[in-house]
Amino acid sequence: MADKTRLHAHPRVVVIGGAGCSTEVGIPDYRDRNGQWKRPQPVTYQAFMGDALMRQRYWARSMLGWRVMGQARPGAAHQALARLEQQGRLELLITQNVDGLHDAAGSLNIVDLHGRIDTVRCMDCERRSARADLQVRLLALNPAWAELYAAPAPDGDADLQGQDFSRFVVPACPHCGTGLIKPDVVFFGETVPRERVQACMAAVARADALLIAGSSLMVYSGYRFVLAAHEQGKSVVAINQGVTRADALLDFKLEADVGQVLTSLSL
Repeated sequence: MADKTRLHAHPRVVVIGGAGCSTEVGIPDYRDRNGQWKRPQPVTYQAFMGDALMRQRYWARSMLGWRVMGQARPGAAHQALARLEQQGRLELLITQNVDGLHDAAGSLNIVDLHGRIDTVRCMDCERRSARADLQVRLLALNPAWAELYAAPAPDGDADLQGQDFSRFVVPACPHCGTGLIKPDVVFFGETVPRERVQACMAAVARADALLIAGSSLMVYSGYRFVLAAHEQGKSVVAINQGVTRADALLDFKLEADVGQVLTSLSL
């Protein structure tokens, strides 16, 4: 499936998209070409829920990181996958990213495996609201922090260090007034909702092939679908600059820019 002939040979393709789809638009990724962490691992669900200071640190960094994440627009990979869907070539797009850029590019048949960073959720009343609205509240409560600069990090984070995070004010849920607010994403140590996994597995079962687009698949939540496709005898192909956890299971791998390759497939 690295060229149009291969793609047309598999009319029902499931795509697993990763960070490589979004790096070209300025959203950093977590891992290097060898699949190793580039920076300290992200906050876990357990640490976020159990430590108020960790939440203050998270939201202080997120307030600065939103400058990049909130302004990001779809790039070549997002646009190409939307075109492939419009051409009837995709069974499902499973994105491991939380940036919402596939949706913004016009893709419709998507599973946001790890949720969406543009939404926040109250862990008490379960109400959801826009991350952009929370940004307004964060800036109003922490005007001095808004003057700081930190380089962007993955998933709307920022590399802000050396601050007294205990002074950062985190607002409560705007609906119930007391609830703890969390990004509506699956943190490390948190479980992907069962219905999402089931929808993806069903699509893999219907598909003729699986295409990995810009992901090392080092996290099991995405890798499981490659295992399922391989066990079902489906063709598995990857476009990724660097190693993937699934290298031993691939029928073909192209180490190239994912946006360029997908664009050539979609035109």
